[in-house]
Amino acid sequence: MMPGDGFLKILDTVDSTNNYAMGMIREGLATHAMAFAAKEQTAGKGQRGKTWQAQAGKNIALSVVIKTDWLKPDQQFLLSMLVALGANDFLKKYIPAETSIKWPNDLYWRDRKAGGILIETVFKGTIWNWAVAGIGINVNQERFHRLLPNPVSMKQVCDREFDVTKLTHELYAAVMKRVEEGRNVTPQNILAAYNQLLYRRNQQVRLKRGTVTFTTTVKNVTLLGQLHTTDAIDRHFDFGDVVWLL
Repeated sequence: MMPGDGFLKILDTVDSTNNYAMGMIREGLATHAMAFAAKEQTAGKGQRGKTWQAQAGKNIALSVVIKTDWLKPDQQFLLSMLVALGANDFLKKYIPAETSIKWPNDLYWRDRKAGGILIETVFKGTIWNWAVAGIGINVNQERFHRLLPNPVSMKQVCDREFDVTKLTHELYAAVMKRVEEGRNVTPQNILAAYNQLLYRRNQQVRLKRGTVTFTTTVKNVTLLGQLHTTDAIDRHFDFGDVVWLL
């Protein structure tokens, strides 16, 4: 049974929706599909300790609590793919062309970042009990911090203002639909759907590893979440191994 909108609570201000959701798990108050959004985050979280910067009231900041007892510990990227597919489903309602998923966790329109995903996990021993999937989408913001290299908002693409609260409910529904369907879809089929949307697939890109910059062709992503590229040799990269140079 699909969870309804009653599982989603919208907060006025919070440090981070992911922190808030993780707090619910720690306090034993969490239930599967519980979700929190915020009109304003004072310390939004991005990947690898980065902050997620967004103007108050103009964007989606959503965190969904997911019970992961049906997933194995080595299937963390499977959940990441389901969340990314759901977020892309949502974006395609309004931006029907040229959306993609940039490995490992960014939502793109053309060569610009429309959103991002951060998944945090909770283990008890070797059992994966919970995940919090944080999704940020740029909706109505038009000016961004100068250090952000390539942001874009839905308003900039579609040339119109959006109802952020309405879109938050739609994003929540799209993500949960993919997560629930994921229980009955093979990992290989989920991976195939993800790779169909992979940013720059079969195209040359410039990557940087340490101090070395190189050109390589994006092939696909593996079930364990490694980026597979090829040039003179086949290469496989884990999260954090390389930086994209756009």
